[in-house]
Amino acid sequence: MRFKPVSDAPILTGTLLLLATLLLAGQAQAWEERAEIAALFRQHAVTGTFVLHDPQAGTDLGHHESRARRRYSPASTFKIANSLIGVSVGAVSSVDEVLPYHATAPAFVPAWERDMSLRDAIAMSNVPIYQLLARRIGLTRMREAVQRLDYGNAATGTVVDRFWLDGPLAISAIEQTRFLARLARGELPAPVDAQRAVRDILLLDSGEGWRLYGKTGWQHAPGPGVGWWVGWVERGTQHHAFALNIDLHGDADAPKRVLIGRAALTALGLIDAR
Repeated sequence: MRFKPVSDAPILTGTLLLLATLLLAGQAQAWEERAEIAALFRQHAVTGTFVLHDPQAGTDLGHHESRARRRYSPASTFKIANSLIGVSVGAVSSVDEVLPYHATAPAFVPAWERDMSLRDAIAMSNVPIYQLLARRIGLTRMREAVQRLDYGNAATGTVVDRFWLDGPLAISAIEQTRFLARLARGELPAPVDAQRAVRDILLLDSGEGWRLYGKTGWQHAPGPGVGWWVGWVERGTQHHAFALNIDLHGDADAPKRVLIGRAALTALGLIDAR
């Protein structure tokens, strides 16, 4: 009997459809809504989301899944990627190279108005220093790197020193955790030494058996906008990436980013209470 490949097409198609259905079902079941985290947002009277991603298990838990999938301007959380790109392409020799401060108008934060390294600038969230870094990188190299990192919508537009502040770049909380989990594990398409250096300048706190890394952001600071706190917790060989964003209505809401985020990480047993 002559073999007829076409006769197996319905079977193959059905198998592929079944696999696709199972995959989508698995993705849908991967999110776990946690009541104790939702309660933190109510306690602080803010609207927002929190995601904790376990890259080892491939699962997510937190609060407000639909918002966690919505993209927003990364604001100053993009300083993480900006640092990595700058070091990777040689726009700076290291995270400790001192960059000259230059601006045509007074800075939003007076303490920004001095020369400083990326190590100091990321701690102070110095916008002008990171704008200088972006100009050194240049639009072509920046666009290629953002696409290679698979960062959010990977849209850099035409203004190299504003696209993460004004758009078109946008990223979701879930996408933030994927990017950060890869950075934490040294798995991004970037030099290993550059990833290690960026991890080093993001360290915020540590305790017995854990280390906390992170960065805040504020779209449209100091006016109403979206506030971020993103990072990861390292416990031995395990990494848990997190991302929080909330609606900010003014200065009084800004501290709530870290307050809620730290409370969530504490409630989940990843860090100690402070």
